[in-house]
Amino acid sequence: MCENKGKEHAMLDVSDNEVKRCLLKGSIGLEKESLRIDKNGFFARTKHPFDKNDRNIVRDFCENQTEINTDVCDSVGEAMDQLKTHTLRICRTLSQLNEPEYLWPFSNPPYIRKEDEIPIAQYDGDEIHKQHYRDYLSERYGRYKMTFSGIHFNYSFSEELLQAAYKIDKNGEESYKDYKNRFYVSLAAKAQVYNWLVVAVTAASPLLDSSYFEKGVYGKDIFNGMGSSRCSELGYWNMFTPILDYSDIDKYVDSIVKYVEQGLIHSSAELYYPVRLKPAGKYELNSLKDEGVSHIELRMIDLNPLSTWGIDERDVHFIKLLLVYLATIPEVDISPGEQVFAIQNTKNAAHYDLKTINVITTDHRTLWVADAAVEVLQSMKSFYENTVDDDLKDFIMDIISYQIAKFEDADNRYAWKVRKMFDDGFVKKGLQLCKEKESKINETEY
Repeated sequence: MCENKGKEHAMLDVSDNEVKRCLLKGSIGLEKESLRIDKNGFFARTKHPFDKNDRNIVRDFCENQTEINTDVCDSVGEAMDQLKTHTLRICRTLSQLNEPEYLWPFSNPPYIRKEDEIPIAQYDGDEIHKQHYRDYLSERYGRYKMTFSGIHFNYSFSEELLQAAYKIDKNGEESYKDYKNRFYVSLAAKAQVYNWLVVAVTAASPLLDSSYFEKGVYGKDIFNGMGSSRCSELGYWNMFTPILDYSDIDKYVDSIVKYVEQGLIHSSAELYYPVRLKPAGKYELNSLKDEGVSHIELRMIDLNPLSTWGIDERDVHFIKLLLVYLATIPEVDISPGEQVFAIQNTKNAAHYDLKTINVITTDHRTLWVADAAVEVLQSMKSFYENTVDDDLKDFIMDIISYQIAKFEDADNRYAWKVRKMFDDGFVKKGLQLCKEKESKINETEY
């Protein structure tokens, strides 16, 4: 079903000068979730303090879970600038409340008194369906899991690049729209197979408070052997392993619809998959079929408490470089068995010590996660050394070298740093970091 026996999947041919010239042109959007907490390290119980028509600051599952949505940006720098601007807006608003609140900088939640004190976001009127959906999620998965927060990375390749690639792609009388859909379906398959690498380089949540596991027991640090709890078996996963059809966009959509029709998920939004293809505007499967793919979304990035803004700009650059690299390599085997391996690789990469857990590579070797990561990163280095102009080469090599260093010395990984800094008082020390961050942010001129 999923072996792509029809048309060959589209890949970027960097031997073409126009493709090569436009290779790094594209648009980026970031989504960052964060919990609002009170001065004692518990969930804020206040209503969302921002206008419901504010498209850049919204709510996720919880009433106290703010989500920043940047606009579609032409560069990593512009996306980061917007992330900083909206983070500043939130922190300054929270500091001016009658009882000041803070943005919790970790993917894992702080103290939890009980499930009823995890406040589901409230909607009414034309948006009542959002309330019903959150009630459904609360019933099915419980509210504790919904307190994990993270960052989503959205990327679209430039029309200039894809038009250039379309002109040299020989596939009958295929329309540009069909080519573009085929390109993104191919990319989604490859991103699904390699998304474990994004988890490995961004994992930053090794500690949980005991109240996540045991009702009423606060202040005990729990280390469960994970570097990213939300991407591990504890995190955002469905109660089954979805198998998608990457043959073409229609079959891709139909394979998701099948799970809705079977009652395994409520809607496409409930497919907790690390990679999504999305249309422009609202995420609806009909739009994906009718209007075509606009961009790809990667959903497995932890909040980085070591960064003032929740993510290191070097990691944003890297994820873009990874997607561009994947768009140039041949298609991968995405049969049902390989998809099961891919999901398990993602969960394995969420472990703390990546030299004690394996992934299965695309050529069916078994390697330590750290060794497999360095292998892919070195391949990326070789690709960019032979592809990009000299004025960009040093910058890109530095970005990839920054990631390699995380696997050559585990002390460079965020999860290892966070554990050392916040062990023996995760929430107390985290609360102190909140206050320091908010003070620093409020002093920032932006």
